[in-house]
Amino acid sequence: MVGPLQEAFGEVRAHPSSVRDAALMYTAAGLEVFPCVPGAKQPLTKRGYRDATTDPRRIRRWWAWQPTANIGIATGYGLDVLDIDVHAGGDGYAVLERLHRAGLVNRALGAVRTPSGGTHLYFPSDPDRPQRTWARGTAHVDFRGTGGYILAPPSTVVSHLGRQGYEILTLNPDSHPVDGERLRELLTPPHPRLTPARAGTVTQDAERLTRWLGQAAEGNRNASLFWAACRLAEHGIDAQGLHGVLERPALEVGLGAREIEATIRSAWRTTQLTPAADTGARSLIPVRGGVRR
Repeated sequence: MVGPLQEAFGEVRAHPSSVRDAALMYTAAGLEVFPCVPGAKQPLTKRGYRDATTDPRRIRRWWAWQPTANIGIATGYGLDVLDIDVHAGGDGYAVLERLHRAGLVNRALGAVRTPSGGTHLYFPSDPDRPQRTWARGTAHVDFRGTGGYILAPPSTVVSHLGRQGYEILTLNPDSHPVDGERLRELLTPPHPRLTPARAGTVTQDAERLTRWLGQAAEGNRNASLFWAACRLAEHGIDAQGLHGVLERPALEVGLGAREIEATIRSAWRTTQLTPAADTGARSLIPVRGGVRR
C-alpha cells in the first residue's frame, strides 16, 4: 500500500493538475475521497466522509458537478494523519518536536503544509489495526484516523489571508504506521488524583496543586492549567481567586498571560455549567505517580 500512496502523492506534487485528476490519483492508490466546498473544508455531500469512495465513475460525476471542489480524504483506512495546528492562541510545533525526539513520528509517509501554516504528517495505516480519531486542542495537535478526514493537495482554502493551498513538502520512501494511541497517551496530562477532603485543607491543597502545575510537561501545560482551575472552582473559588492562585505558576511554566486568562475563564464557566456533585467530599491533593484514594 505504501508504494501506491507514495506514487500518488509524488505525482500530485510533481504535476499539480486539476483537483479531479488528483482525486482520481488518490482513489487509484486505494484512498477513499469525497468532494468538499470549493475554498472551504465543509463536505458537499450529505453524509460527508461517509460518502467517500474509490469508485472513479462517482469521482468523475462529483467533479463534473463541482469542478473546483476540494478533495476530502477519509482517514483511518489507507491513511492516518497527525495534524499540527496553528491558531491565534498557539501552535503544536513544540509538541511535534517533542514527538520527534521521542522517535514516535519520524517515519511519516509525507509532510503537507496547510493554509494556516500548520502541517499534516501522513502515515500509512495498518489495515489490521484501525485507529480512531482524537484531538488534543490544548496541545494544538489532532489525530485523524477512523471517523475523520482531511483536505488533500491541491485543495485550497479562502480566508482573510486570501486563497492558500495544501502543499506536499516531503515524501519518505521508508514510511511506517504510527501508534496513534501512544501519541494520545503521551499528550494526555496525568491528573493528580483526589482524596477525601478534610476540613480546613482547601488552602493547603491549593498550594500543592500549584506546585503540581509548576511541574507540567511541555505540551500538557494548558490542559493542566484547565484541570487545576476546574478543581479549584469546584471548591468554591471564584474566577478572580483562580487567577490569584494559578497565574504565577502558569506563567512560570511558559504560558502567556492571555492564554492563562482565557483558560481560567473557560474552566470557571465549565464548572458553573456542570457543577461537580458533592464537591465537599473531594480534596485537591496531587499524588505523585497516580491516584491516591
